Amino acid sequence: MSTIINRLREGRFVLIAEIGVNYYDIAQKEGITPLEAAKEMITKAFEAGVHAVKFQTYKAGTLAAKASPSYWDTTEEPTTSQYELFRKFDHFGQEEYKALCEHARSLGIEFLSTAFDFASADYLDEMMEVYKISSSDLSNLPFIKYQAQKNKPILLSVGASDLDEIECAIDTIRSVNDKEIVLLHCVLEYPTPLKDTNLLKILSLKRQFPELFIGYSDHTKPTENCDVIKTAYNLGALCIEKHFTLDKTLKGNDHYHAMDPDDARRILASIEEMDMIRGSGEIRCLDTEMIARKNARRSIVSATDIPKGTVITEEMLTYKRPGTGIPPTRMPELLGKLALEDIPEDTILQEQMFTND
Repeated sequence: MSTIINRLREGRFVLIAEIGVNYYDIAQKEGITPLEAAKEMITKAFEAGVHAVKFQTYKAGTLAAKASPSYWDTTEEPTTSQYELFRKFDHFGQEEYKALCEHARSLGIEFLSTAFDFASADYLDEMMEVYKISSSDLSNLPFIKYQAQKNKPILLSVGASDLDEIECAIDTIRSVNDKEIVLLHCVLEYPTPLKDTNLLKILSLKRQFPELFIGYSDHTKPTENCDVIKTAYNLGALCIEKHFTLDKTLKGNDHYHAMDPDDARRILASIEEMDMIRGSGEIRCLDTEMIARKNARRSIVSATDIPKGTVITEEMLTYKRPGTGIPPTRMPELLGKLALEDIPEDTILQEQMFTND
């Protein structure tokens, strides 16, 4: 069973490390094979406490035309052709992804990969508990339907889309699949400036699709205080996907807006702190408030000396701290009763000082 879906069903936060194809650059930096680098990244994500790792499975020739222009920050990734960029990172096939899946399972971290063609959607099926559909394929309804027919839960990114496009994609999924759908708000701007994150869209998606899980696929550069992720979580994004690297200083592809293992640890610690701060939401007096409740609330206090046998009237009473005597809510019950003892002014009144009739 999917860790992602199980945690969402339980209302628990999910962090997905989007390794994508960043392992190629890590391999070159460390002088190891891409497969070794990909396994190392899975291990580092697991050690950081991440719940799932995600890759991208494609072949440049089936994904982009040779004339396809770039849409990323070319000061960070200078390649200006999608085809040329994807061709650098499309060498893995079924056997490599199977090896990565087995490595992830041996550690106990969930494996998935975004399929970008029908062949990979087929061979990844036995390796994954959920399918992830990229924002770039939101309008590719035949491909969405093909993956939905695998009858597994679906993570659907909805970057750069309008409401009617999202509804069409969901309707397409629902025509063949009744499993969980997780909508991931994201912004297709790499990296995403803070001014463009539009995190209130999370609330809009929750209102528009109350029956679905809502998450966030983040493309902002990590911050020390994890403000973007914490805000997304507090707005209702239970599932967060973020690009993952072992070296944020590497040029190219998705390193420059990725989290590293330390960022992942900070995110998870921040969410744990948020959960502590948010509490249970139960409307009740906390045990830790009981002393304050007792001493900061008021009791009925004698406003004057009250001799024994006096009939109690409202003018004889006032209200002061602490709340260790008869509470003000019971003042009408005292009126008309007799004092059973002499009661000095400024006395915190107790039940036994008065007649019961």
